[in-house]
Amino acid sequence: MRSTYGRDDQEITVSAEGLPEWLEPVPRLLATVEPQQMSRFLPPETGGRLSAVLVLFGEGEEGPELLLLERAGTLRSHAGQASFPGGALDPEDGDPADGGLVRAALREAEEETGLDPAGVQVFGVLPDLYIPVSGFVVTPVLGWWRKPSPVGPVDSGETARVFTVPVAELTEPANRATAVHPSGHRGPVFHVGSATVWGFTAGVIDRILHFAGWERPWDAGREVALDWSA
Repeated sequence: MRSTYGRDDQEITVSAEGLPEWLEPVPRLLATVEPQQMSRFLPPETGGRLSAVLVLFGEGEEGPELLLLERAGTLRSHAGQASFPGGALDPEDGDPADGGLVRAALREAEEETGLDPAGVQVFGVLPDLYIPVSGFVVTPVLGWWRKPSPVGPVDSGETARVFTVPVAELTEPANRATAVHPSGHRGPVFHVGSATVWGFTAGVIDRILHFAGWERPWDAGREVALDWSA
């Protein structure tokens, strides 16, 4: 699979060529996964604010890993939450049908973490998902960190820290549970190191682990109460 989105100032190529062998199950799932298999919250026919997140896989000292950040604790919404880098589509990103959402994911990741987008190989996008509480229609953009660059919070008012989580920690059954909202809604939660990953981000990670065949049996009956809203 190879696609090129042309623009004079920033051409975007999406390709799964040359990925490490361990990562190959992720682009393969793109051929079969349906939107309703990713989430029960799907975009409305009209409306919703377009946005994108970068689901960036790398390889660190402990093996395969994912890049995440922690939102600043002073934010009015999602304070202290662990999430993928990302945000809303801006006019500068261009047409969403011509690579705009991929550009948005890379731009936001650079603005939030300082990573160099030139070192990221985008290899696909997951189906668009919806966050009802905020009205965002979110496109998860999948990337391979081919040439890692230094990362860290660019704006401490927005981002408390930037960190990587080994995939092995995400698949460890002891690190998994079911988060329960006061409304009764349930979703996955991961306790990895000093981070608790829940809400939208945990949902995407959960589905990738499942459909890539990386998921290990875990106790979904183990519940934790979280006041989660995204």
